[in-house]
Amino acid sequence: MRRLTWCQDKEKGLSFLMKNAGEATITARSMYAEELARLRKLHGWTLVELGDRCNYEQSYLHRLETGGRLGTLEAAQALDRVYGTGHVAKLWLLAKEEAKRSRYGGFAEVEADATSIQEFCVTTVPGLLQTRAYAETQLRTAEPENEKVLANGVAARMNRQDILTGKKPTIYRGLLDESVIRRLPQDPAVRAEQLERLIDAMQQPNISIQVLPFRAGMHSLLNTALQLLWLPTGRTVAYVETDWSGQLIEEIEDVERLRLLYDQLRDSALSPSESLELLRSALEEHVSCPTSPQT
Repeated sequence: MRRLTWCQDKEKGLSFLMKNAGEATITARSMYAEELARLRKLHGWTLVELGDRCNYEQSYLHRLETGGRLGTLEAAQALDRVYGTGHVAKLWLLAKEEAKRSRYGGFAEVEADATSIQEFCVTTVPGLLQTRAYAETQLRTAEPENEKVLANGVAARMNRQDILTGKKPTIYRGLLDESVIRRLPQDPAVRAEQLERLIDAMQQPNISIQVLPFRAGMHSLLNTALQLLWLPTGRTVAYVETDWSGQLIEEIEDVERLRLLYDQLRDSALSPSESLELLRSALEEHVSCPTSPQT
C-alpha cells in the first residue's frame, strides 16, 4: 500500500518521502489530496470546523481531500492561510500543470480500467470499434513521421479494443452522429468492412450503438467528442477531445454537466434497432454504389 510522509526542513524546505510506492502511481493530484487530509488531521479539526475557518462548505472540502475534485487556486490559497503554510497552493499548481501536460492526460490507463463507457463521436468511428484498415486510413491523415510511427499508432488502437472482449468485457454505449457513417474512407472495401464491423458489434451483449440523425439539428457537442468512463472505485470521469486537444475531466460538477449533455443527445437519437437498420441501409448503399478510391 502506498504511504506518503511529508516533512518540513529549514534547509531543504518542503520535501516528502515515498514508502512502498512500487504498487501505485504517484500523482501531484493524489499528493495534494493526501496533504490536505494530513494537515486537517494534524490540527485536529473536523471538516465542519475547517469549513468555518476557511469559508468553504464541508462537502467541497471533503471532495478535495478524497481527490474527487481539484478545486480552485483560491481555495488552495485559503487553506494555506488557515494552516499557516505556503506549499498547499504550490501543490495545487503542480496538479493543475500535470493535468495539462499531456494531450491524453492519463486517458489510456483510465479507459483500460473502466467498467462501463458511454461515448459520443462527431465525425469518426470510435477507436474502440474501428477496423485496422479504417484506423490506418484515419491516422494517415495526421501525416505521421514514417511508416513505423503509423504502424505503432494502429497497433495501439487495436490493443485498446481488448477491453470489449474477454471474461469481463467493458459495457460500451456508443452514440454516433450520422456524419460518422456518411463520411467514410474513399476505398469501398474499407467502408464496407467498417460498416460491417459496427453491425457485428451491435450483436454483442455488452455493446450498444445509437445514431444521432442529421434531423436532430445543432447541439452543444457539435465540435466535441466525449467519453464518460465509470471506474471500479465508483468514480466517473470524462474525456473530451477536439481536433487539436484532449482533456481528462475529473471535477464532479463538470462530469455531471457532460453526462447531462450526453443524455440530452441520446434522447434525440434513433433507438438501437432503428440505428441498426440505418447501418444496414448504409452498407447496402455502399455495396450497390461503390466509389473507386482516388489515386
